Amino acid sequence: MPRPSKRERFDALVGAGLRVFAERGFNKAQMADVAAVMGVSQGTLYNYVESKEALFSLCLDRLLEPDAAMPELPVRMPSQDDVLARLRARLEEVWALPRLEKALATRRPADVRAELAEVIEEGYDAIGRRRLAFDAIERSAREMPEIAELYFVEIRRKQIARYTAYIEARIRSKQFRPQLDPPTATRLVLESVTYFARHRLGDLDSAMLDDDTVRHTVVDMMSAALLARP
Repeated sequence: MPRPSKRERFDALVGAGLRVFAERGFNKAQMADVAAVMGVSQGTLYNYVESKEALFSLCLDRLLEPDAAMPELPVRMPSQDDVLARLRARLEEVWALPRLEKALATRRPADVRAELAEVIEEGYDAIGRRRLAFDAIERSAREMPEIAELYFVEIRRKQIARYTAYIEARIRSKQFRPQLDPPTATRLVLESVTYFARHRLGDLDSAMLDDDTVRHTVVDMMSAALLARP
């Protein structure tokens, strides 16, 4: 069997790091845990990253760009300010959500059901494709107040506000149910999407569900819950 290439080993390191940080958080994660997941010696890891802090930063960088070119190795330990700045930039790109932005700029769409389905699908895919990265961020945010402030307050609340504004606009255009409370409806949609796109895969009673069927069902049911009755 041919030996893994440097790129293959690098990608495996990022995947193993994300898995360990997602399961244990930053403080409890050990480089030995990552080496065990990869099936290599701990010393091998230091050919690629200078420290656990460097690995954590590298994993967050791959939140948006999993196929980006390899950086210069070994990856150096960044400052905390650099980690936060890079994480902020990545999260802002992840949550740019062009379909939601287009919907917010549209006064009254001709096909509101299609628009709503696109908005929900966009959020579902943004979460589902980066499940382990979000798990790693949230688990580590419990121990790192600066990441908690950035992720939960600065970024997450901004997204909640954008979705709430969208629901409010469609209630005004009389295309969503008028009795909806926009903040509650927003959280119902986002929490449902987050569970099925992300947390479901860690649930022994739900992980076996077919991904495409789950995605379609969530979009269909959330759309039906919001749309005005004919």
